Amino acid sequence: MRKRMLIMLAAMALFIGTIGSLKFFQIRAAIAQGASYRPPPEAVTTIVAREDRWPATLSAIGTVAAVHGVIVSADLPGIVAGIDFESGSRVEAGAVLVRLDTSQESAQLEAAQAQRKLAALNLERSSRLLEKQVVAQADYDRLAAEDAQAEARVGEIRATIERKRIRAPFAGVLGIRRVDLGQYLNAGDLVVPLQSMDPVYVNFALPQQDVASLRIGAEVRVTADSIPGTDGRITAINSVVDQATRTVQIQATSRNERGALRPGMFVEVKAILGSSAPVIALPASAINFAPYGNSVFVVSDLPGPGGKTYRGVQQRFVRLGEGRGDQVAVLEGVKAGEEIVTSGVFKLRTGAAVVVDNRVQPGNNPTAKPEDS
Repeated sequence: MRKRMLIMLAAMALFIGTIGSLKFFQIRAAIAQGASYRPPPEAVTTIVAREDRWPATLSAIGTVAAVHGVIVSADLPGIVAGIDFESGSRVEAGAVLVRLDTSQESAQLEAAQAQRKLAALNLERSSRLLEKQVVAQADYDRLAAEDAQAEARVGEIRATIERKRIRAPFAGVLGIRRVDLGQYLNAGDLVVPLQSMDPVYVNFALPQQDVASLRIGAEVRVTADSIPGTDGRITAINSVVDQATRTVQIQATSRNERGALRPGMFVEVKAILGSSAPVIALPASAINFAPYGNSVFVVSDLPGPGGKTYRGVQQRFVRLGEGRGDQVAVLEGVKAGEEIVTSGVFKLRTGAAVVVDNRVQPGNNPTAKPEDS
């Protein structure tokens, strides 16, 4: 019995040892196979980095202001008898906007004109009598003064009637009216905003250390969300520095033929300094934007297993400059002549194998506009 038990234990030990050895060699083979496995190469597009020269610029956030902008108001008190404009319409200089009631002034004008006619007749009679020396010179002078006063009174009433026709002081675009028919207006009450829309001022501020590189007449580029960019010129540089922010106020004048820029609107302003700096211009799709740093992937021949090389990528952190159209300026991190991945960067890592397929390239237009996208 004891002998049989020993034989069974020996057989079981041999069986377990055989199974364990078999599994050991299987696991070791799987580990070796996994170590030699390489994922298939990723398909990417690339571009050869080339040096370009971009004009040096200074960027700021500006505010649009009208060259001429007022809120038209009543000059004299009166009741609104007529409104001759529509809110938001364009008007020419001198156009009548609101007519105040002038019935009282019209009656006064008729009385003044009658008095003026009588004074003129009296002066004419006195003139003939003076020639015959029937009246004294003093009487003639008094009648002449009365005639002049009557004429001045007529002119005064006509001026009052004219002042009750509220006119546009310059050509521009009206806002929303603030008066209604029959409303009584006091002197100074607001009627409607009026803004001259072309050209417009763009006011922005730059740090004091950047102002030395600016000059009157320098070109600026003005852009806003969903609005095509417009060109302008610097027309004024403030003579003092803001003591709180140490910035200097700059004013540019820009064309606004379509009226897309409205007073009070925030815009992005780029002042072009004239000088140019060397940059590497890459498509924005080539940049792997990340909170810890922006990077690109450089394609090159990398050493692989067994001493063979393969086409792979290396991640390289870069320092970026301004953007222009589809392109972004790379100031540091990339050299001219290097092959840079332009699409598919989100699926890459350092050492990843790639296959280049440039049949379809991402946008790389330096003058692209939002409507082109």
